[in-house]
Amino acid sequence: MRRLAAAFWGLTFAAAPAWALEYLSVAEAGSVMYDAPSQKAKPLFIILRGTPVEAVVSLEGWVKVRDAAGDLAWVEKKSLAEKRMLIVTATSAEVRSQAEAGAPLVFEADKDVLLELVEPGPLGWAKVRHRDGQSGYVRASQVWGL
Repeated sequence: MRRLAAAFWGLTFAAAPAWALEYLSVAEAGSVMYDAPSQKAKPLFIILRGTPVEAVVSLEGWVKVRDAAGDLAWVEKKSLAEKRMLIVTATSAEVRSQAEAGAPLVFEADKDVLLELVEPGPLGWAKVRHRDGQSGYVRASQVWGL
């Protein structure tokens, strides 16, 4: 029984990278989100360029995605880019010069502001860049799309 359990856990952790979330960003302005993978399906809403989304399922030129609000919809694959953007989910996100709570504040970003992911930072932080060029580190708990 122990061998079986060890084998199960070994396979589980070996497969862990397959569980990794895939985040993309909307590349085309005014991309239409549908309730099914077809242009003949019901259009649900238009999503703004740069909005981060989580890829849930890919199917022949279409991707089912989840947005920061948890809504699911289908979008044409050609409307997505691998450039990683994050969206501020906190009332205000503090972007600091270093990945430390006491580091000098570079700028604050209001809720729903888009920030480009430069690179994942130390645990709980991400290095980001604002569209005006300012960059720094934000707490992962203040943004969505990591």
